Amino acid sequence: MCEHQLTGLSQSEAAQRRARGEGGDGGRTITKSRGQIVRENLFTLFNLLSFLIAGLLLAVGAYSNMLFLAIIISNIVIGTAQELRAKKLVDELSLLNRPRIRVLRDAKEQILGQDEIVMGDLMVFQSGDQICSDSAVISGTVEVNESLLTGESDAVVKEAGSHLLSGSFVTAGKAYAQVEHVGEENYTARLANEVKKEKQVNSELLGSMRKVTHFTSFLIIPLGVFLFAEAFFLRHEAAETAVVSSAAALLGMLPKGLVLLISVSLAAGVIRLAKMKILVQNIYSLETLAHVDTLCLDKTGTITDGKLNVRSVIALSEVPEEEARRLAGSYMNACQDNNATFQALRAVFQGSGAYAPAEQIPFSSKRKWGCISFDQKGTVFVGAPERLLGGLSGDLAQALEEGYRVIAVGYVNEVWKDDTKLPEGIRPLYAVILEDTIRPHARETLEFFRTEGVDVKVISGDHVKTVSRIAQRAGLHRWKDAVDLSVYGGGRQIREADYDLLCRKYAVFARVTPGQKQEIVKALKRQGYQVAMTGDGVNDLLALREADCSIAVADGSEASHQIAQVFFIKTIYSVLVSLFCLFANQPFPFIPIQITLVDACIEAYPSFLTILESDTRRIRDRFLTAALRHAAPFGTAVAAEIALISLTAALPEADKQTVMYVILIVISMTAVLKSCYPLSPLRIFVCVTMVIGTFGALMILPALFRVTRISAVMESYILIGGGAAFLLALLLEMFLSLKDYGKRKETAL
Repeated sequence: MCEHQLTGLSQSEAAQRRARGEGGDGGRTITKSRGQIVRENLFTLFNLLSFLIAGLLLAVGAYSNMLFLAIIISNIVIGTAQELRAKKLVDELSLLNRPRIRVLRDAKEQILGQDEIVMGDLMVFQSGDQICSDSAVISGTVEVNESLLTGESDAVVKEAGSHLLSGSFVTAGKAYAQVEHVGEENYTARLANEVKKEKQVNSELLGSMRKVTHFTSFLIIPLGVFLFAEAFFLRHEAAETAVVSSAAALLGMLPKGLVLLISVSLAAGVIRLAKMKILVQNIYSLETLAHVDTLCLDKTGTITDGKLNVRSVIALSEVPEEEARRLAGSYMNACQDNNATFQALRAVFQGSGAYAPAEQIPFSSKRKWGCISFDQKGTVFVGAPERLLGGLSGDLAQALEEGYRVIAVGYVNEVWKDDTKLPEGIRPLYAVILEDTIRPHARETLEFFRTEGVDVKVISGDHVKTVSRIAQRAGLHRWKDAVDLSVYGGGRQIREADYDLLCRKYAVFARVTPGQKQEIVKALKRQGYQVAMTGDGVNDLLALREADCSIAVADGSEASHQIAQVFFIKTIYSVLVSLFCLFANQPFPFIPIQITLVDACIEAYPSFLTILESDTRRIRDRFLTAALRHAAPFGTAVAAEIALISLTAALPEADKQTVMYVILIVISMTAVLKSCYPLSPLRIFVCVTMVIGTFGALMILPALFRVTRISAVMESYILIGGGAAFLLALLLEMFLSLKDYGKRKETAL
């Protein structure tokens, strides 16, 4: 069918097809809805328990002790605002990344969005266009790069009757193609949806918080009832006093700020990435990478940027250099090809337009050559050296052996129109050696992973020598440990693959199919590794789904792990002290307003400032286990100090409460100082202002926080009790460290 006979759909036909449900869509949003974000931040078990406690305090008129609601409401507002901000940035970036498509309607070319395409539309594809909908070529010829689908970078020729798959892009030629699938029916959409099925969120932070939630909900309500009943019926305290005392114990058990800290720190990571034009589909994928010890990198688009760089130009002709340059430059000026190869050649042979083109045969990867004839000058050919030169010299053969690409430029004195064969006697002009462009900082990045103990595997669909050479240039230490997986697979003459053995033996995998990528990830996981997989195409989706983490980010999680122990210290001592009070028939020593001050100044304030820092160290411990192990010594020491002073201190009740509260503050601050090591200017500022703010509040508002003036006797109790608690915490910490070391040594042996 000739181009002038093509008209495409009319506007009315397109409207009718859209009305019948045959239109495209803008793609599913990858973020939560605003309503979902609000609901998830508002309707939580922690919030429910907090508001129930506030309701009880309201009922007995203990209004000042309800100030903890300010922290709860701040948690809700900050968490919601951060997630909404992250959603806005990601949605805007997603919108900017949506392609525009050239379509023929009413015999006129129009530029439409993907959501405006309908079944039967006639799309116009030229070099550089992305194929966004499955379609069939009606007229013309194009070369298509399907590396995002297959992993192989060699172009594929598509002529009339051929099918084009979404996810590929045109590298040469021009064609008209009729839309066969739209929206979720497209190849890439179907594959992506298949990958999404039954894939659960793999987040240790999320799992840990669920465990804490279940434990708290199981313990807090019955313990609160028992504490109130004991105070009201056994000690005959007033209802207000019993409620206030019990409420303080329950509030101490709730790690209220920890949930917010985790969500805000991860949302902050999403915001940072969105500003760097990186889309994150799952907020918890940021946290997962912190545990990764094996990283699988797809070469195309990950280590390399898809561009080619000219390594050297070798003059092969007796033609004067100036004339040879004019011929090559005229070819580049007239050439319509715009793939990575010709973009690199244009950078060297800048088109001058010295000679006017007469005939042109576009470059084809099937022929491996193209040519342009010029009036009264002859024809310039560009293509593979084995086709144009008849063979390779020692230097060119060595370049191919080392993984480089070689392009030849030749010349004949006649006009050439036959695209089925080459003329005799092509005179060589140049040989151009090309290399893939390594992404900036690739070497530093691979070295960073090596020093952090992360094993890197490079995976590609390209030739083994090409992949190995690129791995060497990128700085991979094991670039020589390369294997060609095209010889494996189970065919009649193909060996079966032992992926467990291959993964242990090799670091570079070439000629890899999408299924083999998935098998590599499975084998690594079977061997106990935490695997991250990076990739840029549909061919990577199966492996990405199988991996523990499919986004290479290391921001936003370490702060949560470092400061989490402070939240758990309060939970641990609150539970232990509550049990002590229950069995010893003692009132809980603190009131809600005092717990609120600890929450605000010693937990929330340092936590949310420290997440401004980025820490890229790999986390080697499990979150909940590590947090509890670090918190247990401090929480136990605080509980022991409170029990001892409650039973033995010869002080008035108000003074005794003040002594215990000051020791609690000092021990909690010590834990914060420990978590902030090594110190930085920001962390020093946080620690200093934390101390000033906490003790400043006590000095300015002693009546509000129910603290008394500290006497000499009280000072001695604080020094002795605080010192004993600190020493006990250190001893418990040493004991747990030695026990943990013994377990690790036993595991290693």
